[in-house]
Amino acid sequence: MLDLLPIAAACFGIPQYLPQILKLRRTGDTAGVSWSWATLTCINNAAWFCYFMASGYWTASLPSTAASTLAGTVSVMLVRRGALNRRAVGWIATWAALLALAATLGGRVGLGTLLAAASIVQVTPSLWTAYRTTHPTGISKGTWTLVCGELSCWLLFGLWKTDPRLITLGITGVAASLLMLARVRQAGVLSNQR
Repeated sequence: MLDLLPIAAACFGIPQYLPQILKLRRTGDTAGVSWSWATLTCINNAAWFCYFMASGYWTASLPSTAASTLAGTVSVMLVRRGALNRRAVGWIATWAALLALAATLGGRVGLGTLLAAASIVQVTPSLWTAYRTTHPTGISKGTWTLVCGELSCWLLFGLWKTDPRLITLGITGVAASLLMLARVRQAGVLSNQR
């Protein structure tokens, strides 16, 4: 039964960035949405794809491919709406180079070890942006609900397989998702009080 968790993760993971894309397309509202987060998500999921393939977790290739593609789409949409964080470009390029170096020198284990930190690197800009934005009305609740669902599955799967990389991914992803959903709710409550 627990072998099916990657399939459940795929069900949450494949469409998870569609709500954010649809909200951006419909409203054009970027308030609280981080370009750095979307770009790092694209890069990190491409690296996770490599890790999953090297680990034999074939079903994980679908959500990591979808997340990389759709988060990349969010990144491009944010750039088109003027939300590019020019200061972060160098840091993001350095991170991508570190992932490539880890994979080249350390193979699956090296890449996986760095990917354990990737989830923290990835979610920090989203939390920073959401909590520093007075009215983060651009954040999609649907995206963060799906992220929470997917990463809950990876947390459970990681615990079952005793994979510390997946455990770290799951813990940080679930925590970040819950914090983002709390921020969206808080922003909605504050809006209704006005």
